[in-house]
Amino acid sequence: MLIGSFLVGSGINGFLVPYHLLDGGIIGLALILHYFFEVSAGFCMFILSIPLCVFAWTENRAYSYTSFLGLLISSAMIDWLRPLQTLFLVPIALSSIYGGICIGAGIGLMLRYGTSTGGTDLLATYLSKMYSMNAALIIFLLDAIIVTAGSITLNATSFLYSCLMIFIAGLMTYLFKPTEI
Repeated sequence: MLIGSFLVGSGINGFLVPYHLLDGGIIGLALILHYFFEVSAGFCMFILSIPLCVFAWTENRAYSYTSFLGLLISSAMIDWLRPLQTLFLVPIALSSIYGGICIGAGIGLMLRYGTSTGGTDLLATYLSKMYSMNAALIIFLLDAIIVTAGSITLNATSFLYSCLMIFIAGLMTYLFKPTEI
């Protein structure tokens, strides 16, 4: 949980925020709020995930408990690692690749060990069980929807690199997560 949260926080702050790239899901929504209103992305992620955590609590209390802890740690890690926003100054293409690797590996590790960052990861876990689909594919689709909707906040270059980042994050989540979650 700690390693996964650290990777997610590092990916967001080190590689996405410097170029105003978006992730999908609740993290993407939190980043949109961060870019527009300069509010804390981790705190926004926590607040936006509460309804999904309440839903999860009614479905599977043990998993919702560990996911709530994952949400708390990930949200705190995102805000705690804010200084990374000026540390890794790499070109935007590399930033989207490295960000996708960090975020996807972090989410995949968390899913592997029975937790998540809350948000749409939690929703994807339940949808994957209901429809016998791969959770990484569901996360990828939800992320694509959020980034497409959030594209009004991005220029064309940032939108394309956000899409690349989501593809890589989905691939890394698939590689790091277990076959069945």
